[in-house]
Amino acid sequence: MTTKLTNNQIAWRAAQDIHDGAYVNLGIGFPEKVAQYQPRGREAIFHTENGILNFGEAPPAGQEDWDLINAGKRAVTLKPGASFFHHADSFAMVRGGHLDVAILGAYEVAENGDLANWSTGPKGIPAVGGAMDLVHGAKRVAVITDHVTKDGKPKLLKRCSLPLTGVGCVTRVYTSLAVVDIEGGRFVLKEKLPTLSLDELQAVTGAELLVAGPVADLIVPEL
Repeated sequence: MTTKLTNNQIAWRAAQDIHDGAYVNLGIGFPEKVAQYQPRGREAIFHTENGILNFGEAPPAGQEDWDLINAGKRAVTLKPGASFFHHADSFAMVRGGHLDVAILGAYEVAENGDLANWSTGPKGIPAVGGAMDLVHGAKRVAVITDHVTKDGKPKLLKRCSLPLTGVGCVTRVYTSLAVVDIEGGRFVLKEKLPTLSLDELQAVTGAELLVAGPVADLIVPEL
């Protein structure tokens, strides 16, 4: 298979679609990288479930204030106008529909927009966090993920096999090979790596990819 995008490159691509002034929640781990790649001239306002709005980048090593962390327990800084609030108020913001975008990781995404990202089954360690609230409270839910699992199995499927985080909630998936929208219960291909044929991409996707118009080249910088 052709070379795939790195996690940094996937995060960069997802960041390009966040509009200026958007209120954004990033999932713990990989999705947090999206904050590093805000386009010049645009600034998102980042929210974290443990009660901070408008936090900034990580502080330099050795200058962390460990009373100032995000939901992933990573040290952050504050931007002018940042605010603190109770955990319950933070979830009221989520559940009240006040977030424009939530960007999360995934184990599986189904063609109807179902998301599984909190449990790998009976032998896994469940870690749902605030994801179930985010997928139904944010105005737009996007996923960033490798296109396949570590053993080469598709992560974009006709139906999820793992416990669901949310039903019909995902609208766009940014993968290591493509950008795919979910429209009318179908995966609609929007962008793919130019070195990858449609047949090669379909072979590693667990549901049919619909081509409903021009498919753009997925071009990202070296990061």
